[in-house]
Amino acid sequence: MSEHENDLPVESNIQEDDLTSPMERFFYHQRRALEETGKALEALLPPGFREHSGEASREFTKGFRILVDAAIDELKKVSEKEDPSAEAALTDGLEEEEDDDRPASTGKGKVKIDID
Repeated sequence: MSEHENDLPVESNIQEDDLTSPMERFFYHQRRALEETGKALEALLPPGFREHSGEASREFTKGFRILVDAAIDELKKVSEKEDPSAEAALTDGLEEEEDDDRPASTGKGKVKIDID
């Protein structure tokens, strides 16, 4: 099974006689059935298969980690290279706000108005 399986606390010290309610006894037997099924499946697989499948799983995870990291890097590059004209307009807009001589509706460009 997994290499961390032995790190889990062992509940096999609990005996069926120690359990009082029918639900506790039911879950005890279900847990034991699951443990024995896991042991049976593990016994069917040769040690080499378990070793190589574990290594394949680790390599698969490493590959996806590289892919996700590359995607994050590309997104950062794109966000830094965002449309420079839009960024310039944003900074120009901030400069205009600081200039109190002109009304807020006046932009940087001049507009010619013909009056008849």
